[in-house]
Amino acid sequence: MTDDHQTLALLLFSAFIAVTLAITTWVSRKRRGSAEEFYAGGRLFSPMENGFAIAGDYMSAASFLGISGLIALFGYDGMLYSVGFLVAWLVVLLLVAELVRNCGRFTLADVVAARMAERPVRIAAGTSSVTVSVLYLVAQMVGAGSLVALLLGGTSEAARSWTVIGVGALMVIYVSLGGMRATTWIQIVKAVLLMAGTIALTVLVLLRFHGDFNQLLATAAERSGHGREFLAPGLRYGGGWTARLDFISLGLALVLGTAGLPHILSRFYTVPTARAARRSVVWSIGLIGGFYLMTIVLGFGAAAIIGPDAVRSSNAAGNTAVPLLALDLGGGAGSTGGTVLFAVVAAVAFATILAVVAGITLASSASVAHDLYASLRRRNAHAKQYSEVTVARLAAVGIGAAAIGLGLLARDLNVAFLVGLAFAVAASANLPVLFYSLFWRNFTTRGAVWAVYGGLVPAVLLVVLSPVVSGSPDALFPGVDFHVFPLQNPGVVSIPLGFLAGWIGTVTSTEPPDAAKHAETEVRALTGAGAV
Repeated sequence: MTDDHQTLALLLFSAFIAVTLAITTWVSRKRRGSAEEFYAGGRLFSPMENGFAIAGDYMSAASFLGISGLIALFGYDGMLYSVGFLVAWLVVLLLVAELVRNCGRFTLADVVAARMAERPVRIAAGTSSVTVSVLYLVAQMVGAGSLVALLLGGTSEAARSWTVIGVGALMVIYVSLGGMRATTWIQIVKAVLLMAGTIALTVLVLLRFHGDFNQLLATAAERSGHGREFLAPGLRYGGGWTARLDFISLGLALVLGTAGLPHILSRFYTVPTARAARRSVVWSIGLIGGFYLMTIVLGFGAAAIIGPDAVRSSNAAGNTAVPLLALDLGGGAGSTGGTVLFAVVAAVAFATILAVVAGITLASSASVAHDLYASLRRRNAHAKQYSEVTVARLAAVGIGAAAIGLGLLARDLNVAFLVGLAFAVAASANLPVLFYSLFWRNFTTRGAVWAVYGGLVPAVLLVVLSPVVSGSPDALFPGVDFHVFPLQNPGVVSIPLGFLAGWIGTVTSTEPPDAAKHAETEVRALTGAGAV
């Protein structure tokens, strides 16, 4: 990239960072220091504000960079991510949003612990939430590294590493100083910027083909080298039974995983009522739906205008397809329009990463403080007592360090693919215990703990033993081979195991189900009576 690209993009990066740090500083001066303020922003956000924030939290680097790149490389099969991420919100709207807002206070564990023995349930749910959050954070770190590597010429490994470290440091600052209120406003600003940038790019792609979407698809298929196969299922997930099963596994993970993501569930607590939570989801579905439809245009546009070979040569996983597309749409390398559009898109993508990592870090640090630490503190009454908010700030530092280390390790993997793994773990560990707690009268504490670990342990273990980690050229450790599980996404196995473990734990439990607590939870979930 030219010096103009670098200078302008870095100026825009700096402007966004300055604005977000100003928001964080302003909020930190106004905060009351309470747990409700830190975790839930005082529950003062309107449905529209929270809807924009949810969209900002959900439309991550995986969406903007990873999905468009996968569509540019694999055509129809790459669209699975766009469809799966969007359809998932119907599950959230119909089955989760209002009930979770009524039953919980700050975290997923609050919903489950309402009718179970609190300590074992909180430890299990807290462990699962932190695991999912760290996996999701790694994807954002990889996206940041790819973006800045492209900006600086694509050759500097040191630049990618320092970018990952810098993003980690910024997310710790946002969360530690500003809490949920600052994080929410950062996400709202980012959602507006991302939608504006995506709309502009989509319009430019369609103008390039005179508004003829058929011509766009035909050109993409021609340049792909695969002809009509590029527009049909099977290019990535059609090589055999393993690939087809991977396709089903990924689809299950994407559709069911959203309802178990800790940073999405925590957003329902930032509004005053359950009705406001449901209206928030309606707002977010409108924004998210429009965005994912546009990623399809951008992905096929990158294939048609840039070509899959050029995308792959810049970044093997396709993470830089959209910035390269922006450069070409603006007039090409060296042109003023290309420089400006590339810099704007790079800055929007960077803003996307910063906003999402702040939300995930806040949710995971809340799980550490509100679930794990609070449970251990009650067990050891003589230990030195720290406030939950203090522990949450310290946890943000530790989680940031873990995400930085794993982000450096996984920097060559596609960011959308990495998020698919996080969704699989969320659907395996968090969704079964959430559904059973809300809808099964006879569910017990043992069933809750078994449901979490029965999904979490197999999901993580199967990822470790899959071609993602070893045994393939694109693996984390390509030089060794200890993979025994053939699928790249474990969802088709681990999600049923989570539900099965919860059922077995419940039917073998000697603890009788508490009918009174279930009735109380059911009334609270459906009516909001007694909700915080």
